[in-house]
Amino acid sequence: MASKKEKNNGGELAVILTGGKQYVVSPGDIINIEKIPGEFKKGDLIVFDKVLLVDDGQDATIGTPYISGAKVNGIFEEAYRDKTVDVIKYKQKSRYYKKYGHRQPHFKVRIESLK
Repeated sequence: MASKKEKNNGGELAVILTGGKQYVVSPGDIINIEKIPGEFKKGDLIVFDKVLLVDDGQDATIGTPYISGAKVNGIFEEAYRDKTVDVIKYKQKSRYYKKYGHRQPHFKVRIESLK
């Protein structure tokens, strides 16, 4: 499988932090992230300012922990909910059984530019 850099043909990429997770992104990528607080509509601009690394193909900048002044701009595509995760509590011999589900909300974001 081709690495991210080979797939991107040596172009620029960045590592961002959102929702407690790190994502390697480059312009044109579509990423699925956990829900960000706030109201968004299709086409709204989302700015990620917690940038950990920026690589332009020749020079890499690593933050300590973040790069000051670096931003990644993304366009909100859609909001959706993930598949149901079933949670079951069961105690044998005591007739105790509880079952409920959880669907995690997610955003689909298209990365526009790295600054």
